[in-house]
Amino acid sequence: MAYRDNAASPELQEYYDSSHFGDRRGEFEQTNDTWMENAPNKSKKIRYFVIAGLVLLILGGIGAAVGVTVSKKTSNDSSSSSSSVVTENNNDPSNFEKNSALKQSFYGIAYTPEGSQLPECGNSLADVITDIQLLSQLTTRVRLYGADCNQTELVLEAIKQTKVNMSVVVANYPIATDGGSAYTTQAILLEQAVKAYGTDNIIGMTVGNEFILDYLDDNGGTDPNSAVGNQGAEILLGFINDTKTMLSNMSVSLPIGNADAGAYFNDLVLGDVDYGMANVHPWFANVTSSNDTDVALASTLTNTPSMSIAETGWPTNSSDVGNESNGPSNASEANLQTFIDTFVCQANANGTEYYFFEYFDEPWKGEQFGGVEGYWGLFYSNRTLKNIVIPDCNTTSS
Repeated sequence: MAYRDNAASPELQEYYDSSHFGDRRGEFEQTNDTWMENAPNKSKKIRYFVIAGLVLLILGGIGAAVGVTVSKKTSNDSSSSSSSVVTENNNDPSNFEKNSALKQSFYGIAYTPEGSQLPECGNSLADVITDIQLLSQLTTRVRLYGADCNQTELVLEAIKQTKVNMSVVVANYPIATDGGSAYTTQAILLEQAVKAYGTDNIIGMTVGNEFILDYLDDNGGTDPNSAVGNQGAEILLGFINDTKTMLSNMSVSLPIGNADAGAYFNDLVLGDVDYGMANVHPWFANVTSSNDTDVALASTLTNTPSMSIAETGWPTNSSDVGNESNGPSNASEANLQTFIDTFVCQANANGTEYYFFEYFDEPWKGEQFGGVEGYWGLFYSNRTLKNIVIPDCNTTSS
């Protein structure tokens, strides 16, 4: 989904001016001890693509099931009869009240800590601790999108303090047009996080989120394996290989992967990573399609990267009437319930690796992009569970 724009902080501008983003990592020193850092990022509404083969293979009849449940959208995104905000006891984050409405039934959940967008960086350890307490009752895995604002360390510290069983796919969200500035800043933060917390709770490091799709959009291309696509791939491969060098220099072994939209994986990129993560959004099935599955592509490569679903979910509201329906169905809590009921337990039984999109509503997305962008959460933005029932079907994968 969409990731917010960022601007470089003045104190890092001189650092950003270097194009040798892989050579100056050791020169960086944090200017203070707050959980904040600034780096540029690009403003662009992300498009989503359904992988037709994956939908047929994994989702089965989910789109049709949701399609027949056309409901009135919920108009209130901040209230519910079932509060899911946990209570800390005796100031010990590991001693918190469990919510009986929550079940550890999701393989993984997509998560960005509140306030982790530049330049504000308003996130806090207290909020992330609350989030990890809640998320740990739903899943044992979370997927991050980037490393801005020290979110990696915040999440790892929250896991440490709550003592929950939680693994993290950490991430670097680079962009193609800033000479490596956003990548470099996040690489530094990831390096610091790994040095500080180790890798016991890290199961992968993703470099790039819909990078090739964005590059094609910006340069008039449509084919990820065209000359334009390969040009973008060369930039992304520079970031991926620099990440490999960074980890190697620390004597750290972690799977390194890439996330992109639907059929927009570039062969060169997928051939250089350990895993690929692709978006599967039935909400957009009425307007999108692809010819091949990324699973089929991965099986032809010598490195045989593993493939998983980076995002799948259902929106519950829209900031405008024009986008409240995708044609067959509405953005509503009733349809989110239908999607959950027809996807989660089936995917678990199949051993499908997926990250449900997403933990809670993110109002900034609605403000910046409109439509359904801000309403994909299982929780409202105030961390109150929506009017849904979480199924009780633990994942089969450990």
